[in-house]
Amino acid sequence: MNDTRPSPPAARGPAMLRALRHRNFRLFFFGQLLSLPGTWIQMVAQSWLIYRLTDSAALLGLAGFANQFPVFLMAPFGGAVADRFDRRRLLIGTQVASSALALLLAALTLSGQVTVWQVFTLAALLGLVNGVDLPARQAFTVELVGREDLPNAIALNSSAFNSARLIGPAVAGVLVAAAGEGWCFLLNGLSYVTVVAALAAMRLAPVARPVHTGSLLAHIADGVRFVRGHVPIRSLLLLLGMVSLAGMPYAVLMPLFADRILGGGAQGLGILMSCAGGGALLGALALAARRSPRGLTAWVPWAAFGFGLGLVAFSLSRSFWLSGLLLVPTGLALIVQMAASNTLLQLLVPDALRGRVMSLYSMMFMGMAPLGALLAGSLAELIGAPATVGGGGVLCMLAALWFRRRLPDIRTAVRGLASRGGGAAAPGA
Repeated sequence: MNDTRPSPPAARGPAMLRALRHRNFRLFFFGQLLSLPGTWIQMVAQSWLIYRLTDSAALLGLAGFANQFPVFLMAPFGGAVADRFDRRRLLIGTQVASSALALLLAALTLSGQVTVWQVFTLAALLGLVNGVDLPARQAFTVELVGREDLPNAIALNSSAFNSARLIGPAVAGVLVAAAGEGWCFLLNGLSYVTVVAALAAMRLAPVARPVHTGSLLAHIADGVRFVRGHVPIRSLLLLLGMVSLAGMPYAVLMPLFADRILGGGAQGLGILMSCAGGGALLGALALAARRSPRGLTAWVPWAAFGFGLGLVAFSLSRSFWLSGLLLVPTGLALIVQMAASNTLLQLLVPDALRGRVMSLYSMMFMGMAPLGALLAGSLAELIGAPATVGGGGVLCMLAALWFRRRLPDIRTAVRGLASRGGGAAAPGA
């Protein structure tokens, strides 16, 4: 039995939580809520481990590249596979693989045998796993709630992710300072059990998928052609890619800001990352409170511009607490742009192409960031971390202005795409 039907009206609760009416989504949401803090704990601990082992800005950037660039390479194949095969089974496989990699890193670190090349190798392998996990996870959401509650489900997933982003780095800062990075990796490896258990407990009816006779590469090409032929989808992805390339690498340089520039050490790194996560959580909750996707296209450029402005202000600050305060609206703006873009894409794309289009979203969201991280790490060695982050913020603002100038044409194309049955976007979105 596929439980996408909402509960009776008396059990529906606040509008902000309406996607939780669906049993399968509740399982997925609370499984993630328990597991995602471990992901952020590992991210912060791994960043600090690289910094401790190398004391190099360039290698911090290279570590971010090793972790995320495989997503760029693997996501198209992951999206095509997600359109062909059972998405729940794919997700169970990716969660088990992610857990195994975290536990191996924990064993190496706790034994005192860990080396930089081992961290990079395991980070790259995790990136390959995420290249399958991310598009499958994005495409799976509609199977849990249907189209009506899809925008709310996306916003709630973002709130779970950013609740973890608020809690995980703070826990990581304390745990790294008290016990070392290895315990952070162990905790993350064990946390995947909750998501696997949630996926296994779902009651899902078999989904009828189109029979694909062509090769996987031809299947991928169909998705690329669809995106290239639709202005709003293409524009959303281009803006997302620029923000990921120019702006998101600020997180890779955060250990330098926390230690050398702001004097906060490992605990300071956790606090700064939690400030950005707190702002992102507020942004996700604001989106969850919306009852309609109407007007979201206007939110996207303003959020991207606000994110770039926040990065410029953060790069100029030399006060630890002011920097933390500035990261709150910066994190809020970033997640509003990312989640609003996700919602619009999911509403515009046909079900048969959902995995492939969301794989391109994953490439822009996660895949462009490592290229930016590699560039940012090298630039930080030459011109310093503040100038690197500030310059990235300026590029984000310019990209937002480009999107804003195209907004009338994008809105017209959104209405046309929706009227032709390409998706479910409301007129005036």
